[in-house]
Amino acid sequence: MKKRALISLYDKEGILEFAKFLEERNVEIVSTGGTFKYLKENGISVIDVSSVTNFPEMLDGRVKTLHPNIHGGILALRDNENHMATLKEHNINIIDYVIVNLYPFFKKVKEDLTFDEKVEFIDIGGPTMIRSAAKNFKQVTVITDKNDYKVVMKEIEEQENLSLKTRKYLASKVFNLMGAYDSCIANFLMEDSEEYPEYLTLSYKKSKDLRYGENPHQKAVYYVDTVKNSAMNRLEILSGKELSYNNIKDLDIAWKVVCEFHDEVACCALKHNTPCGVAIGNDVYDSYMKAYECDKMSIFGGIVALNRTVDEKTAREMNKIFLEIVAAPDFTDEALKVLKEKKNLRIIKCLETPKGENGLVSVDGGILMQNEDREFVKELKVVTEKSPTEEEFDELRFAMKVCKYVKSNAIVVSRNKMAVGIGGGQVNRIWAAKEALERGENAVVLASDAYFPFSDVVEECSKYNIKSIIQPGGSIHDEDSIKACNKLGISMVFTSMRHFKH
Repeated sequence: MKKRALISLYDKEGILEFAKFLEERNVEIVSTGGTFKYLKENGISVIDVSSVTNFPEMLDGRVKTLHPNIHGGILALRDNENHMATLKEHNINIIDYVIVNLYPFFKKVKEDLTFDEKVEFIDIGGPTMIRSAAKNFKQVTVITDKNDYKVVMKEIEEQENLSLKTRKYLASKVFNLMGAYDSCIANFLMEDSEEYPEYLTLSYKKSKDLRYGENPHQKAVYYVDTVKNSAMNRLEILSGKELSYNNIKDLDIAWKVVCEFHDEVACCALKHNTPCGVAIGNDVYDSYMKAYECDKMSIFGGIVALNRTVDEKTAREMNKIFLEIVAAPDFTDEALKVLKEKKNLRIIKCLETPKGENGLVSVDGGILMQNEDREFVKELKVVTEKSPTEEEFDELRFAMKVCKYVKSNAIVVSRNKMAVGIGGGQVNRIWAAKEALERGENAVVLASDAYFPFSDVVEECSKYNIKSIIQPGGSIHDEDSIKACNKLGISMVFTSMRHFKH
């Protein structure tokens, strides 16, 4: 009995060479719709699937391979006498190769199409065929990745038949693909749901293997969301080395910080996943210089993100120190020319603002999920006898926006829209406050990511002439801090919203 291959492809790249390879080995080729036409026009002897099913394609191509004459030929166990007798009784030919790729739902779901148009790219027949073939991998070769054509051809040329190991590997790729494909569809259909589903279905595609993880002895890889265009999967590397694991983590935070200030020109300098200098300026150069002045030491070897186009003047200033990354929505031609003088500097064009809805953290044997911290404050309530000036209110809002991205316990002190002192990651709040205040020369306001359990932070603020404080409130000892502020002539504002970042 002749071997038979079923070929049904949306992406036809590379199939002609593979089809000719099969034809030369006396394999019959059955095909569908556009693939049938493409193969026939290119000189491949091909059988139309309708002549196998004895039924025409129907419903605009929605139904063409969902038939026992197809799935019987794929699923039948060749060493099962009853199965083979059934095939003979119903005149069904076995199918030895299933070469199928799917409608490009991963791509189309991100395009500017209507909901109904996207639904039409949900493949049904393709997944059914490749699942059938993958289940019967001991006797059927299933190929869903065009990059595997050459792998299969090489092995057949060398040993006439594919090894069981290779067929099993190809089958594993089917269920790996289908897990992501079905998850992508599920997440697309559930996009309006406010409930977390019973099962967590993630659909991410490998973007690249990374040199290593946080440390050289750790393996790492970068996966990107298949459902939505978001900030970290819409990056354009204009120059420099490949991004590392730590680079991507740091870039994510730096870009989120500057995007908090969409109505103002902002710059964030970041080191080890923590902002070390953040500033608002009149223009890109001004915001960069202010961020640099916040912490001239820590910015060295760090990341700089800006939320406006980088110009030549700013680029020349950046080139005076060692930076790992410069990220912005765009760069002038002159700025690019200057920055490219440093060959290892990674120049990143960020094409999207942050859009991720949920954050994931893995623990041993589980995953924690929460919605992203996109909010800012519930209300601004002055709780002291003295009220901040309008200028101080603006400064307080700035400092609190920066505070959102500092590790808890987080304290930010600022002046002139410059985060001149940042204290974070400490195990108690007074240590974080002292760290920020000691570095925050001439700071006028202080922001805290969570409430004060004691009045000690307020008392420390008075030593450094802090004029106003912003914090969530909510401690049973709030009154102690309020009384301390009133005694020391400091205004304080409650937000009623905590911003822990562990």
